Amino acid sequence: MDKIQLVKGAKAGSKEALVQLIMDNKKEYYKLAYVYTGRQEDALDAMADMIVILYENIYKLKDEQAFDSWSKTILVNCCKSLLRKRKKLIFLEKLEEKGYQENLASKESKIDLDNYLQKLNPGQQEAIKLKYFLDMDNATISQVLKVPIGTVKSRISLGLKKLKEYMGGEY
Repeated sequence: MDKIQLVKGAKAGSKEALVQLIMDNKKEYYKLAYVYTGRQEDALDAMADMIVILYENIYKLKDEQAFDSWSKTILVNCCKSLLRKRKKLIFLEKLEEKGYQENLASKESKIDLDNYLQKLNPGQQEAIKLKYFLDMDNATISQVLKVPIGTVKSRISLGLKKLKEYMGGEY
C-alpha cells in the first residue's frame, strides 16, 4: 500500500495504517529527535509523545502528501517541549560523567562544538543541526520549522559565519 493510501486509512481511523506510517519512518524520527534532545531516552519520549498527538489529530491533516513534514513538525515541537521541561532537572548521569576520563579528546571536541553552537541564537542552532547533523535540504527544513526558505538559508549562513568567528577562523 502506498503512503497516500496509508494516510487516508489512518485518517479514516485505521490504527494499523498509522502504525505502518510511523514504522516506515522510525529511523528518521529517531535521528531528528536525538539531534534535538541529545539523549536516547528523551528522543524516545518525544517520539512517544508525537505518536499520541498524531493518533489524536490525524483527522485534521488536510493534505495527505504533507504527512511527513507535518509529523516531523509535531516531533520537533515535542522535542522542544521536552527540553523546556528538562532544563529544570539535573540528571545524575551528567554528574557522574564529569568524573570519568574515557574518550576525553572526543568528548572535549563535542563539548567545544556544543558550546559554540550554544552561542548561536536558537533559530540558527536548529537550522544548522537539521542541515548538517540530519542532512536535510533547505526546503525540508523550511517545512519542519515553518519558516520561509530564505530564512533557513539566512540562519545557516549567519550561523556558520558566527561559528567560524568563534572558532578562530575566517569566513
